[in-house]
Amino acid sequence: MFDLLVKNANLPDGRRGMDIACAGGVIVAVERGIEGVAHEVIDAAGQLVAPPFVDPHFHMDATLSLGTPRMNVSGTLLEGIALWGELKPVQSVPDIITRALRYCDLAVSMGIGAIRSHVDVCDDELKGVEALIEVRRRVAPYLDLQLVAFPQDGVFRDPTAMENLVRALDMGVDVVGGIPHFERTMADGAASVTALCEIAEKRGLMVDMHCDESDDPMSRHVETLAFETQRLGLQGRVAGSHLTSMHSMDNYYVSKLIPLMAEAEMRVIPNPLINIMLQGRHDTYPKRRGQTRVRELRDAGLVVGFGSDCVMDPWYSMGRADMLDVAVMGQHVGQLASRDDSAWCFEAVTTNSAAIMGLEGYGLAKGCAANMVLLQARDPIEALRLRAVRLAVVRGGRVIARTPANIAKLSLDGRPDYVDPQQYAPVSQNK
Repeated sequence: MFDLLVKNANLPDGRRGMDIACAGGVIVAVERGIEGVAHEVIDAAGQLVAPPFVDPHFHMDATLSLGTPRMNVSGTLLEGIALWGELKPVQSVPDIITRALRYCDLAVSMGIGAIRSHVDVCDDELKGVEALIEVRRRVAPYLDLQLVAFPQDGVFRDPTAMENLVRALDMGVDVVGGIPHFERTMADGAASVTALCEIAEKRGLMVDMHCDESDDPMSRHVETLAFETQRLGLQGRVAGSHLTSMHSMDNYYVSKLIPLMAEAEMRVIPNPLINIMLQGRHDTYPKRRGQTRVRELRDAGLVVGFGSDCVMDPWYSMGRADMLDVAVMGQHVGQLASRDDSAWCFEAVTTNSAAIMGLEGYGLAKGCAANMVLLQARDPIEALRLRAVRLAVVRGGRVIARTPANIAKLSLDGRPDYVDPQQYAPVSQNK
């Protein structure tokens, strides 16, 4: 007896016509022609079944707060930070919990199974920390939520940030965060990287720093982060988020920097939607794209995963918890145009981001957790092109969200009655 049996599915690795059997919350078989009784059988009918989407960089304590207490008129990063400073004193723990849970509902419906959220610790009451720890507890049955202690105003620049960060870790926050480029001086920024990495090493935690989120080519804290990762033996546990200054650095320096990052086994988290919206604000034309050197970092062997960063908050007024939107923007800005590049962009919001978060039991293999998404697409590239509908979202072998297929009805003389977007592709792809 299976809890769930998915029949005739296409998988991201190219296998077609596969069955997936789930029992006891795990995948017990992935092969063709599985027979047996199941509580529920889903005929995938040649559509793509993928592991859940993963968002490795988000700010859940701010999400869905757009317009409170006012709008970000300039749309800049610095006004967003100032606006967040106005919101923190007036919001309550229940406010944050309510907004975060609403966002988690949306995220689950869009096939997201795991989120790494930064939570601001530059608040002596630690309201955001208290709220998101409670949210993490409530959503645990259907969403993995990993929390980063994030000193938004600078761990040295803010007088109580270091104390608050340690308190947050003691309360159960999972990851050490930082923002070295926001410290008062370059020297303070470098010192903050050292201090925060030492805390992570002593506690056996991962590190994820907002690093060099700037157009300044001389903002080079990622070099210090790579060095400290090696010095402290944190290889594979450290992520640099944003890294937008790399798009402005001279090529000679980058030719030295990327190998150092690769030696340190750093993880990289660009945030395409927010980066291209906020960066290049001092440029006239040509305007810089604002996304780090994704192709070069990937080709050097670093694990790169795309994050969404913000949805309807002081920094970004758009968004709908759609990691395919994120991947497609990263694809376009990074000019990742080949078929292999396109398929890799799907990995950047699934397997790569799962590796960055250190998720256990992730994937579509026997013994993995029975978590998956059925998409209205035949393969990962089509899923990106169509921003594929999430037909079914599965957690622990149980369907927890369903969405009707996107098929339009036409009323045009002499034309088809229905339009299925999957049929509007080159003939070779419709076979």
